[in-house]
Amino acid sequence: MRDIASNIGTVQALAPAVQSATIKGETVDTAGFESCAFVINTGATAGSPAPSFTAKLQESDTTTDGDFTDVDATHLVGTLPDSLEESSTYKQSYIGHRKYARVVVTKNSGTSIAAGAVAVLGHARSRPVA
Repeated sequence: MRDIASNIGTVQALAPAVQSATIKGETVDTAGFESCAFVINTGATAGSPAPSFTAKLQESDTTTDGDFTDVDATHLVGTLPDSLEESSTYKQSYIGHRKYARVVVTKNSGTSIAAGAVAVLGHARSRPVA
């Protein structure tokens, strides 16, 4: 088996918690890496009508909140569902060229969803990755 942990970076993109409103994840700096993917994990959902939460990726050249825009579909590999299911895992690669990326989870209906996300940074320019 080969060691993968020394060849990737990981960043908490959204702290695991019960989310009851739209939330913007942490800014992920992709500098020093040639690839980036986000892994979203969900737990229980609650509320009526049936809970509906969606996720999307945003990008920016700065860390300023207002500078982030939705990533164009041509800069994504894989798709996220129209509504996140409870107790599920999703992944999507970001292949754009902006320095910063983040995940946004949007509340459409219901009360809450337990959710978190991790950014996995690959193809490091300098290895091993700490």
